[in-house]
Amino acid sequence: MSLAPRVVLVHRTTEYEELVARHGTHGQAAYFLRSRGRDIEEVAERHRRTRRALAEVSSAVPLTWRQTQVERADLDRFLFAPEDVVVVVGQDGLVANVAKYLAGQPVLGFDTDPGRNPGVLVRHRPSDAGVLLASALAAGTGVDELTMVEAVADDTQRLVALNEIYLGAVGHQTARYRLGLEGDGGVVEAQASSGVLVGTGTGASGWLRSVWQERGSALALPHPSEDRLVWFVREAWPSPVTGTSLVAGELNGSAGLQLTVESEQLVVFGDGMEGDAVELTWGQA
Repeated sequence: MSLAPRVVLVHRTTEYEELVARHGTHGQAAYFLRSRGRDIEEVAERHRRTRRALAEVSSAVPLTWRQTQVERADLDRFLFAPEDVVVVVGQDGLVANVAKYLAGQPVLGFDTDPGRNPGVLVRHRPSDAGVLLASALAAGTGVDELTMVEAVADDTQRLVALNEIYLGAVGHQTARYRLGLEGDGGVVEAQASSGVLVGTGTGASGWLRSVWQERGSALALPHPSEDRLVWFVREAWPSPVTGTSLVAGELNGSAGLQLTVESEQLVVFGDGMEGDAVELTWGQA
């Protein structure tokens, strides 16, 4: 007998909840915001909209299905099962946050604040949850398969991300490393920079796009389902021993970027999840 599907509702703590947790009461949080020219009612209303959306989606789960909830901060400790249907209720970034922990489970994204969120990955309204959940596991249901980026260390540590992977120094100080392109005839450059960013077509709507736009890059950003990545070195520093000739490019198919650490410690994390990082020491690749 197979298990009934389980809906995993993914959400994150709202700004209002964070404020009350920090200041103790609604009144103290209101005083804090008022002293800085803000009104807590706007923050509280967004909190209420988020909670209403979460309740509406939760109530649409079929009665014969199981359901549970997980907060963003607990994703790296949550055990997803093969029969799960993952339902993200919140911002676009939540889809990227959860994607790295999945292995083929379908994901539905519901926008809690239309007009405030871009809605690139959370494309649906909570009122559509019933219809979408009913079709989530049906044969022939159309899905978008998005490209992900992967980092693999020489000690077998592995990390995947939906938007982008960042390699840099702890505390965002200068990162030192040697960079080369796999299969590029052994061309390697020693660099000192603010880190390296490698992103997908999904990430092209976020951090990757900001670097691309600021630099005025001529590279074409990939589409979310395209088997192509784009990478940028952030603020590379020219010196007698470090260069700036390899600062951007694209990776097609199985092509890769090879980095060898020349700092005491660098970290690699994906999609802004700094708490779930791979740590690399001198000489690691």
